[in-house]
Amino acid sequence: MLKNNSADLTIGFDVGGTNVRGGVITREGQILASRTVPTSMDTEQLEADIVGIVDELRADYEVDAVGLALAGFLDPKCEVVRFAPHLPWRHANVRESLSRKLGMHVRLEHDANSAAWGEWCFGAGRGAEDWVFFAVGTGIGATLMTHDTIYRGAFGTAPEFGHIVVVPNGRQCSCGKRGCLERYASGTALPDTCADLRGSYETTLPAEPTGKEITQAARRGDPLAVAVMEDFSRWLGQGLSIVADVLDPELIVLGGGVSQDADLYLEGAVQAMGQDIVGAGHRPLARVATAELGSAAGMIGVADLARSGR
Repeated sequence: MLKNNSADLTIGFDVGGTNVRGGVITREGQILASRTVPTSMDTEQLEADIVGIVDELRADYEVDAVGLALAGFLDPKCEVVRFAPHLPWRHANVRESLSRKLGMHVRLEHDANSAAWGEWCFGAGRGAEDWVFFAVGTGIGATLMTHDTIYRGAFGTAPEFGHIVVVPNGRQCSCGKRGCLERYASGTALPDTCADLRGSYETTLPAEPTGKEITQAARRGDPLAVAVMEDFSRWLGQGLSIVADVLDPELIVLGGGVSQDADLYLEGAVQAMGQDIVGAGHRPLARVATAELGSAAGMIGVADLARSGR
């Protein structure tokens, strides 16, 4: 017997480079059940895993749509995955393929856009009219929302603030360029910054620490880890100042995996942002807040988009 036969239920997916997580989401943004599997880099296996999760969940819940949030470039109609750096799809009509296999409506959306929609509906973006969601995790994703609309640009790829070059000929980025913002202000940047600064500070960190080890050490007051987080906050502040200069939003919401450690860098980032913007001291400054939905924002948001047909 189905646990819930409401047509208001949809399944939202967060399709990440490490794991695929799918959950049954209510109209109010609540997660009733979820499943997680490792991400396969084989196209057929990845789609089979998604179908398997849907079949398992809809054995207990009546759902009428599925939404997938993923990092990558989609076509303007959000049907074709043109390129996703951490997933196997290349110029693949994923919406058509999964709709056929599942026999139901499937909605694709960029992960940052999905998380932004979730925060606008149920979290820190509620009530905002012109605002930016800035996702800081493995990389940097961003979404501009005006009123109830996601701005996509002419070809559906806007805005890629994480790939603005801030250090010419700097660190190699997975996008192919060098010196992108996300190579200095993301979770994957922390170990590199740690390596760059290691000779200047005492530390108890291992030779090749993870980002989590660095943030944990910073909380203990480890000199090197503290310096790494200070460097991170300065770069993030510069990125936020670019957002403020280009878009002039009323609100910037910081999400993504690194947002859970905002107490280590948020104050410094906002200070750097205020110093770096054009007209510093003579203009209003966007309010900066942390996301409220955590890592579930993307799957909650894309589930709502799938439900509403937007």
